[in-house]
Amino acid sequence: MNVTLALLDAANDKDSEVQEQVRKSMLTLGKQQPDRVLAMCQDYLLKHPKLVVSHRVVILQTIELIASCRIDDICSTRIKSIISLASDEMTRSKEVIPDWQQAASNILVAVGNKHINDIMEEILTKFQPGVLPHFFVVQTLANLSISNVYGMVPFLNAILGTMLPMLSMAKQDNMKWVFSSALCHFSDSILEYLANLDKAPDPTVRKDTFSSEIYAAFDILFSNWLQSRESKVRLTVAEAVGSMCHLMASDKLEEQIPKLIPAILSLYKKNNEHYVISKSLCQVLDASVNMGSRVLETQLDSLLFALHQQVYITKENAFCKFTNSFPDRLVMFVLQKLENSNERSRMGSLAVLRHLINSTTSTMETKKLLILASIRQPMADHSNKRVVQVISAMAHHGYLELEGGELLVRFIVQHCALPDTYQVNSVPTDPEEVTNEALRAMCDSTLHLLTTTVGRLADVLWPKLLYYLTPAQYSNATTPLCKSLIVLGNKKKNNQEPTSSYTMSNLCPGLCPWFQVNAAFPFNSRGHGAPSLSVLEVLSTNIHPKTEILWEKEIPPLFLYRCIGVTLQQCFNKEVVKKQLQEILLTARHNDAVEREGVAMGIGLCANSHLEGTLAKLDEFGKSDAFKKSPSIFNLLKDRNDVEVEKVKSTLILCYGQVALNAPPETILHRIDQDILRCISKHFNTKVLGIKVETKDLTMKLSLIQSVGLIGIAISECVKKQGYIFSRKQELINVMLDFIKAEPADSLRTPVRHLVMTTCANLILAVTCPCKSLQALYKDTLAALQELLKSVLAKDPTPDGLQSVFKVRPGVSGKLAPLVFSLMPPFVLFHYPVNMVSFHNLGALLGRLSPRCSDPHPAVRAAAVDCIYTLLYIQLRYEGFSLDYKDEGVDGLLPLKDRLQNPDHSILYKTCSDLTKVMSKRLPQQQLTTLVFMLFEGLVDSQTNCCRASSVILNTLLKNRGGGMQELVTHILTFINLTQHCVRVAVGQTVLILASQHLQTVINTLVNQPLPYDSWTSEMWMALGADPIVANQIIEMVMEKLVVMAPYVDKKESMIRGGTTKVATNQPLAMTCGLKELLLNGQSQEPAVSLFPQLFSCLTVRLGASVGVSAPRDSNTKHTIRFLVAADALRILLARAQLDEVMKRLDEDNAWDAMREPNTHITGVTLLARAMAKHAGPRLPAIVECLCPSLNNIYECQRITVTAFFSELLNHHVVTELMLIDVLMNNMMERISDPCCTVRMLAVRGLGNIAVGSPEKVHRSSHTLITLEAMSGLSKVLLYLDKKNVHLLVVYIFMKIKPFLESENDEIRCASIHLMGNLSKFGSGEPVFKDQIHNVLVSLLLHLVDPNPHVVKACKYAMRVCAPVVGSEQITTMFQNHLHDDKSLHYGEFINDLTKYLIQDFPGMLNFYHISVIQFFKSNWPEVRAGAAMFIGMTATQLTSRKSLNVKNHFATAVSPAILT
Repeated sequence: MNVTLALLDAANDKDSEVQEQVRKSMLTLGKQQPDRVLAMCQDYLLKHPKLVVSHRVVILQTIELIASCRIDDICSTRIKSIISLASDEMTRSKEVIPDWQQAASNILVAVGNKHINDIMEEILTKFQPGVLPHFFVVQTLANLSISNVYGMVPFLNAILGTMLPMLSMAKQDNMKWVFSSALCHFSDSILEYLANLDKAPDPTVRKDTFSSEIYAAFDILFSNWLQSRESKVRLTVAEAVGSMCHLMASDKLEEQIPKLIPAILSLYKKNNEHYVISKSLCQVLDASVNMGSRVLETQLDSLLFALHQQVYITKENAFCKFTNSFPDRLVMFVLQKLENSNERSRMGSLAVLRHLINSTTSTMETKKLLILASIRQPMADHSNKRVVQVISAMAHHGYLELEGGELLVRFIVQHCALPDTYQVNSVPTDPEEVTNEALRAMCDSTLHLLTTTVGRLADVLWPKLLYYLTPAQYSNATTPLCKSLIVLGNKKKNNQEPTSSYTMSNLCPGLCPWFQVNAAFPFNSRGHGAPSLSVLEVLSTNIHPKTEILWEKEIPPLFLYRCIGVTLQQCFNKEVVKKQLQEILLTARHNDAVEREGVAMGIGLCANSHLEGTLAKLDEFGKSDAFKKSPSIFNLLKDRNDVEVEKVKSTLILCYGQVALNAPPETILHRIDQDILRCISKHFNTKVLGIKVETKDLTMKLSLIQSVGLIGIAISECVKKQGYIFSRKQELINVMLDFIKAEPADSLRTPVRHLVMTTCANLILAVTCPCKSLQALYKDTLAALQELLKSVLAKDPTPDGLQSVFKVRPGVSGKLAPLVFSLMPPFVLFHYPVNMVSFHNLGALLGRLSPRCSDPHPAVRAAAVDCIYTLLYIQLRYEGFSLDYKDEGVDGLLPLKDRLQNPDHSILYKTCSDLTKVMSKRLPQQQLTTLVFMLFEGLVDSQTNCCRASSVILNTLLKNRGGGMQELVTHILTFINLTQHCVRVAVGQTVLILASQHLQTVINTLVNQPLPYDSWTSEMWMALGADPIVANQIIEMVMEKLVVMAPYVDKKESMIRGGTTKVATNQPLAMTCGLKELLLNGQSQEPAVSLFPQLFSCLTVRLGASVGVSAPRDSNTKHTIRFLVAADALRILLARAQLDEVMKRLDEDNAWDAMREPNTHITGVTLLARAMAKHAGPRLPAIVECLCPSLNNIYECQRITVTAFFSELLNHHVVTELMLIDVLMNNMMERISDPCCTVRMLAVRGLGNIAVGSPEKVHRSSHTLITLEAMSGLSKVLLYLDKKNVHLLVVYIFMKIKPFLESENDEIRCASIHLMGNLSKFGSGEPVFKDQIHNVLVSLLLHLVDPNPHVVKACKYAMRVCAPVVGSEQITTMFQNHLHDDKSLHYGEFINDLTKYLIQDFPGMLNFYHISVIQFFKSNWPEVRAGAAMFIGMTATQLTSRKSLNVKNHFATAVSPAILT
């Protein structure tokens, strides 16, 4: 007890840490004896009523802690006393003392979680009807409703009934706040109760139980409190209103929506804390959508706009509220915002789009293709982090599997390849700049995430990611690409799926060498060496089925020993080299074949720099105890007692072969006989040259054969540079032949036979043989090979067996091809068992054979046709036809053999085309893909004739069957980029054929090629111009796209410098580049001329949108883009249209250079219009018609270009002859009100040019005419414009026309006054416009007596329509009753009555009127001067009070000069 009292006394210690420790100690005691400690706390507070607040707070907090953790162990008597204590502490002071009263309130809330009835019994005594309760009573009820939902909700109906009258009594902001907060908590509590009725004590509770009270409270909060001056109150009310909407009756909510939503939206402008507002808005929308509101659609436009403005602050899920009710409008709104030229707006739209994709999968299902098409525009932005996030979301929901999804994959890969933004150790100037490094890291992570988490993407990413490995522009993305490919490949292996349906050569030609190059430079391109090798390992089975074992067991040691060898090459310490060689030889596992290879390779590489030392160490090791068969011979080999002497010798023999291969060519030849062959012979323990060759150890025999082969390779390389007589060559060949003879005849494939054949070939190539010997050797070899292949085919007469024969590449030798081909006709057809499901490799075989039909050797050509003939008959047998069935089409191939005897290339290629027509008819659809990819290999054949034949066959095949190959178009265009120069023209024809069948896909593929286009892409675009029909379609398609696509985007330069720069968008630029290349084809003249007006207009407008715009920031761009390519295209178009005089004039005036520069662009366009007017007049009407819509374009640069063009046309009489003058002049009139000052200037210039081009249209001076026409034209235009388009310019226009009110020219004076009247409808409600009306009111009044009746009429009109803006009901009535065009006006009476109202309604303006009137005493018109004097006099008469004495004096002074006048 004493301890507790001591702690209570110390509870208010000055040190906060002591206070905290006191609380913990009290809590510890309270957990052990809760009743006793609580009683002592209670007694302490009662005995010390004057304790300082901070002391009381600590004790109350201690009571709360004990009550919270031991509520079940406290007796009911103590509970009631604690409730009474807390209630008294909370309400003892009428003033709000937050710390004290909050601590007491927290006790009530803690106890209320268990004893809600006792709490309510106490607290409701202080919540009585008609009396405004204490602040914390309401706060406690609010908190209880959240902490104990099931206990409080049954009380809420009564509480709400008592609270409603109190709301009107709350005048202080703090009470409004607490009531609003309570209503918000009550609503949330009720909603939670209703959502969990299965757990509720009373499941009969319904929403309508509370609807009427909630609506009554809502009405007060919304109507009275929401507009409070205190922002904290406004926000809490907004939050409460949002929660209450869910409990309102549907008809009441529907009634309130038109007022509620605009009110909440208006809060965004008044408050900085937008989160609460957005939360409230989401709740209102949720309630509206749930009850199926019909009124909500009327608010949709303003809602979407406001939410989009707040998308960086609010939750994107607010948009999702509309997806089920208004999916089309929502998606279209977001997609339209994606086309906005403001980058920040697009970024917000992307955030919304990502959220929509993630949260509303079912609704967005039908919008996927539309979204895919629209995402391309933001992909051109520099700050692409949002785009990457959207693509990630799209990938998780099946977008990437759709057509066009590969562009998103390419986008990710392109940004994985971004170069570094800054050099090493440099610091970015803008801390908020999205660096290439950051974006690249994000794309790396995204690609990895898609690979590892989106299972269905495996078939999209594999094998497509392989195609991005070899192009140079993606080199920096190699590491992330390889990591993804490793994951995908391993997944497929684990699932026992084939990693590809193609062999490695079909999949991506040149990939294996590319991997090897990467491994040779492992640290380039962000460390691509190791990942490249890992991918090569994954693809090993595609290279060869047996390479998997190679990777697992053989490559690791080989790689390590190679590293050791290369390291020793670079070591200059001979002792170290000697020691390491000794270590390698001693520690090697000589019984392991792979390790023997590795040791030999390492020692051979070392010999490149240390030949003498290496040979000496090998000789020394050969004489060591390692080669003596005794019990102690393996002591040196460190417990490797299983190593046999033969295995050690095998290693040593291999080492000598590798030494010969790797040693310097200039030093090795004279060591071969003396050192290398001598030592090999000694270790083999035979008498090559006198030594027996029979050895029982296969390992030693294979090592000898391999080593001799390596020596042959070494010699063949050396003799290219120096003479050498290999005297032992024949003897070694004889030894090799003896090895073959010793092999068993019943087995064709033995390690020895295969290795000996390779070694013999190397020995033959080692030195030059006499020609006759070679011929005989070839003949014998071919004969033997023929027999061998027959036996191979006889053992396996299946599609796979047939394919194995064709692993011998016929293109290598003209003599070898007939041999291989000749096997098929006499043998295959009659021995081929048709017992398999399909001839699955027919396409591959035909792809190999068909290009040989144009081989330089006639025998090859004839044999190729025979083979194709046979293969097609085999296919017929698979289709069910009998052996004796005759097919007319296939039989038609045999006569083609006679045509193939003719060496004329044109006949050969025509024959290939005819042959292909037969093949295409008989080839199954599933075989087409394989045939096409095999023909790609033919395009790079070593024989030029066969390359061209492959292109002919490919084109013929595509003409006949290409319509069903849309999915292959992109791959075809990628592969034909690798073709030889000799078939470029034919490949262009391939592209043209594909375009005639799949135009959109071809164009999409070409447009997405990196800029600037390489020579191949340019040639492909040019090839498309060869067919006038295709070219016409492309031109129309491109023009249509250029009209709707944003030509550039505004991008922020940096946070520090500020400002934006215009950056071109990729797709419009790429299309313009393609259009230029297409027009370079002379065959495009016909469509170019037929579409000349449209194309000229399109390119001119495109040129205007390119000036002053930066090239896109593309990581793939390594050269400068000729950005203003529109000018080049326009120039080519003029040449195609044969407008030579136009081009000559433009060249003389340097107009092209002028058009490209921002400072001289207008001058350049003027020169273009001048040349067209003088030398191409008949073409102008159609051009003008096409250009007119661009005058209303949102991009002012395009409006400037077109206006400059039209302006210059008005300078030439030809437009009058062509009856274009009125069209052009009307357009210039409309442009006078353009928001761009340059356009306005050009419009005025154009109107001035009429005086030169059409003088008959001009009756007065050009200046007067321009002014008059400008104002008249603007008056006409104003009749058709909305207020939202003009109200910002009203005051500006008003001020500009004010000087013309006093013009000496009657027509200008009349037009300016009339224009002023027309402006009035746009200024109503604007205080600034009201001031402007008062500024000219005196002038209008005085011109009511203007000598010109038209001016008087204009004044009446202007004053009548401006009357509502003046600000006086009496004056408005007077103007509208007396100022009629057809009625006369008694001016004196009118001014007398008017001055009376002016003095009454605008006493503060009298001095201003006085000053204004004085200026008219010098008017040129006596009527106006008289009117001024009358105004002064009648005003003075009305001023009779003393307060007006000073004004009267001023007026009296002002009258004097008028009298003198």
